[in-house]
Amino acid sequence: MYAVFKRELFSLLNSLMAYITIGVFLLASGLLLWVFPDTSILEYGYVELTGFFSLAPFLFMFLIPAVTMRSFAEERREGTYILLASRPLTDWQIIMAKYCACLVLVLLALIPTLVYYYSVYKLGMPVGNIDTGAVIGSYLGLLLLGSSFVGIGIFASSITKNQVIAFAVAVFICFVTYSGFDALSKIFAMRYLESVFLAISVNEHYQSISRGVLDTRDLVYFISFVLFFLGLTRLVIGGRKW
Repeated sequence: MYAVFKRELFSLLNSLMAYITIGVFLLASGLLLWVFPDTSILEYGYVELTGFFSLAPFLFMFLIPAVTMRSFAEERREGTYILLASRPLTDWQIIMAKYCACLVLVLLALIPTLVYYYSVYKLGMPVGNIDTGAVIGSYLGLLLLGSSFVGIGIFASSITKNQVIAFAVAVFICFVTYSGFDALSKIFAMRYLESVFLAISVNEHYQSISRGVLDTRDLVYFISFVLFFLGLTRLVIGGRKW
């Protein structure tokens, strides 16, 4: 499994798409946080990173599928997945290796954004006037959100040979799970379905962790969410192999 993980990670790092994705994420988040007047901290006059953590999920919604779309689709299109499947590896080991490689890339994209926290920490009056606990919780929530989107992207890549279709399917599922269920909960407000849609909404659990309160229910939700889509990937791959 480690060999497949290393191969997949090096393949991502050697591709131009990975650097474009990370660069676009950092550039877009930097412009939204410091330059654009509607979202700029300098214009707002209050030192906080709420704007970054509110906008980052929508950037992830497009950038993570761009990274994961090649995971299985490219291997199936080029016929290299047959060689990979013939090795003494289980389907779960192959899936987890690809999943972990993409997750490492998401983590590498998040690490440079710590500069934003340091800048805001220094700009505060007095210095350090920022809720560090909430920032840590928001980063943890963003990492869990990214891991969920990676699971969706891996699943979307497993159902087709076309990377563009895999990207489009992943973006659609990410949007529905993040924003769609919230919209449905408002439509069915004051009914029992509201609590159901909120319970399965990714945004609801992400906002809960972003408040700086680490609830085991949110952790269980994200772990179950990832395992659900990886399980679907296992069914798709296993069924095709059979």
